[in-house]
Amino acid sequence: MSKTAITDVLSLIVAMAEDGSLSGVWTKATGFFATLGFARCNYGYTRFLHSKSIGDPNDALFLTTLGADYTRRYFANGFFARTPVFRWAQHNSGACTWAWVRKALLEGKLSPEEMDALRQNAEMGITAGISVSFPDQSWRSKGALGLIADPGLDEAAVELIWAVHRNAILAVAHSMHLKITQFPQPSRHRPLTDRQREALEWVADGKTAQDIAILMGVSSAMVEKHLRLAREALNVETTAQAVAKGAIMNVIFQRGIGTPSQDARL
Repeated sequence: MSKTAITDVLSLIVAMAEDGSLSGVWTKATGFFATLGFARCNYGYTRFLHSKSIGDPNDALFLTTLGADYTRRYFANGFFARTPVFRWAQHNSGACTWAWVRKALLEGKLSPEEMDALRQNAEMGITAGISVSFPDQSWRSKGALGLIADPGLDEAAVELIWAVHRNAILAVAHSMHLKITQFPQPSRHRPLTDRQREALEWVADGKTAQDIAILMGVSSAMVEKHLRLAREALNVETTAQAVAKGAIMNVIFQRGIGTPSQDARL
């Protein structure tokens, strides 16, 4: 890469680091990938990974530059979990082009459902690309990025792009992933209200329902209602689970989303 190109990538990484919104970071990163021939991008992240699944799909984050029709098809009947590149990302960390998929197909190493997934992807013009599977500190967390080659770019073209721009792609991808994981994670469940979030934060601080009622200026019954609705919103059974899940998903103790005042905590 030229010095100018390196400077541009560094400037982009700084801009993402300073961006205060998930959508802003995603737009900046995908705009860069589009300049290299990958206008179609998928990103997924879960904090609730199991050995055989990503956990509740409603608790997973999925971002894409493709349309709603593609998203519905991608998730319909668990289609995403049958694709070879998803299975690779689930069990590996690192990055690679999709050339190995065709090789595995020719060598008869793919299952019938993986071959069917390849056929369906080909029908949507998805035949070549790059996968990045991010390393995570927690064994329950997993994030991955799929860069789908633009129409007209075959495997050979992707291999050339990868050879020239590998480090730039990885630098932007990792910076994007690290920044995204800092944001409150959107969920398809009902979002917490400010009062529900505040009640959970006080529970996390070790306060009793009676303490919280005084701190929030409401009745104990209202505190219990806030906590019950918080449990429902987070789809858990106990308040302890709600606190744990809220912390894992970064939806409590976050700036600008209803944090109780510092004075009130003292």
